[in-house]
Amino acid sequence: MYTELNILGVYVAPFSVMMLVAWAVTIPLRMISNRYGISRRAWHPGLFNICIYIIVLSLIVLVAGMPQ
Repeated sequence: MYTELNILGVYVAPFSVMMLVAWAVTIPLRMISNRYGISRRAWHPGLFNICIYIIVLSLIVLVAGMPQ
């Protein structure tokens, strides 16, 4: 399941790749929340963005860890 990835001869932990994918997914979600004013209604917009990132990362890890 979670084996190292060989990227151009460098072994990379799968969690670091999942973190990059979660970051790439979070950027459009952050833009949407800014567009519709959702993040302005949050108590602390920075914490709101971190929470969204952690939720997306958790979903990616859960989906990647599911048995085939």
